[in-house]
Amino acid sequence: MSEQRILQCHCGAVEVAVQFDNGLENIRRCNCSLCKRKGAVMAMVPITNLKVIKGENNLTLYQWNTKVAEHYFCKTCGIYTHHKRRSNPNQYGINIACIEGVNPYNFGEIPIGNANLSAPLPAITDEK
Repeated sequence: MSEQRILQCHCGAVEVAVQFDNGLENIRRCNCSLCKRKGAVMAMVPITNLKVIKGENNLTLYQWNTKVAEHYFCKTCGIYTHHKRRSNPNQYGINIACIEGVNPYNFGEIPIGNANLSAPLPAITDEK
């Protein structure tokens, strides 16, 4: 069942609409030099399933080395929201901690790299 959710940075300046076709898919941590430092838990979505709906001019892009991966951060609060993947430029990795109602600490041990973990999207609650 397809469902749209909004990712939001900490300060609220950036909002990203993401269409999930099958809940949270391919949940993982990356072990590249940047991702291991930021420690984000990510899920993967097709590039066509993501659209910045607020604050596109407030996103800053960070690239290094091959400049294929595109990592996006809020200029105001510094939160990483999403990135275009180097290993699959047809996908975005999204920071699941930016999704309302999702707590990345509830998933237990998260695979590193290309291991596969999937989970349904939790219901949205008023809990912040």
